[in-house]
Amino acid sequence: MRKRKAALVLSAGAMGLSSAAMGVPTGWQTEEVPVPTVQPELRLPAAMLGASQSLKEAMIQEEGVRTTVYRDVAGYPTVGVGHLITPEDGLAVGQKVSQERILEFFDKDIGKAEAAAARLAGATPLFQHEFDALVDLVYNVGEGNVSAKRSPRLNQAIADRDYNGIAQELDYTNAGGATAKGLVYRSERRANIFMGGQYADPRMQA
Repeated sequence: MRKRKAALVLSAGAMGLSSAAMGVPTGWQTEEVPVPTVQPELRLPAAMLGASQSLKEAMIQEEGVRTTVYRDVAGYPTVGVGHLITPEDGLAVGQKVSQERILEFFDKDIGKAEAAAARLAGATPLFQHEFDALVDLVYNVGEGNVSAKRSPRLNQAIADRDYNGIAQELDYTNAGGATAKGLVYRSERRANIFMGGQYADPRMQA
């Protein structure tokens, strides 16, 4: 498996948001960088694909970058770019985490999401932006929530290579038993990525 380096270079100007709104540490920002959408001419096996730079930028904008461990909307201890704390991390709510460790968490979490998205896709070939949408889905809700048992219609659409059907099943908006407005926007963004490689934040287009 090729090595991957997490890209946490994020410009508030490029994304149209302030660093405070995104929760991105000031020291992580450099010059504005373009967010290109690169799409292969043919759909490829998911195992041949990895998360694009465009997706990583979008995920960072959605998740923010938190250097202090906090509880997410579902109540789980979280840090960095939406990294759920595990017992092995040895961290508790309120503790500070270095930017280097946050990068390590993001690299590891992206790798897990890529592998899970490839398993989810199975033999169904995907464009880069379609794969990116599945990576975002798995990263956001966890692989268990996209299993055949919990998401049968999504899995059936993938098995049938029903790409319109897949897009319709990317809507995951509940957290902690309630609808979360942020997840509504993220689901819309995910569907836009899957259908047309549109990575822009729908909040900025309202």
